[in-house]
Amino acid sequence: MSSAPATPTPSEGSDPRPRVGVLALQGDVREHVAALVSGGAEAVTVRRPAELAAVDGLVLPGGESTTIDRLLRVFELREALRARIAEGLPVYGSCAGMILLADRILDGAKDQQTLGGLDITVRRNAFGRQVDSYEEDLPMAGVSGTGPDLRAVFIRAPWVEEAGPGVEVLARVGSGPAAGRIVAVRDGDLLATSFHPEITGDDRVHRFFVGMVRERVARQQG
Repeated sequence: MSSAPATPTPSEGSDPRPRVGVLALQGDVREHVAALVSGGAEAVTVRRPAELAAVDGLVLPGGESTTIDRLLRVFELREALRARIAEGLPVYGSCAGMILLADRILDGAKDQQTLGGLDITVRRNAFGRQVDSYEEDLPMAGVSGTGPDLRAVFIRAPWVEEAGPGVEVLARVGSGPAAGRIVAVRDGDLLATSFHPEITGDDRVHRFFVGMVRERVARQQG
């Protein structure tokens, strides 16, 4: 992927609402749809290649990354999605979605594959088991700005062990044993977070992603 540009501040203006899909195979689909609508998008679910072909951007929700990997093949979406990512489709992955976007994975299940596109190495279940899930307020570059920090909810979450030179680090854990670990990144039209903003009622991450989608659409039309 090409180097990430300076992080934009999305603006809605009078632009039409871009159509943003949510991969609806597993995970917090309904919550992501609601957050996208609040963030200024026309949100639709995606389960088939024809539905994928009709969106301007896509969200890969949390869930179980190995299960989503398997279902992508069952629903014949894997190769179509890899092709659209290679073409520059804006994609946002949260938690398991971050794993799916990563070029490299540590502690993955046997034969687990990713979609790739994001020049990062992720560690699966880095924060521990379900009982080790926790919340923390974090600043996120380009998103929290001068407002309050984001409430980041980590549920069996990955973290980024290594980010390539073109990847923009947007957030790190601020305290505790995982202090300093990378938990939000952007590379061009790809965005990923270890945490679940869709379940907090704060739409700023989704609003930011919708802004990325609008910018991509504008470049295509220009």
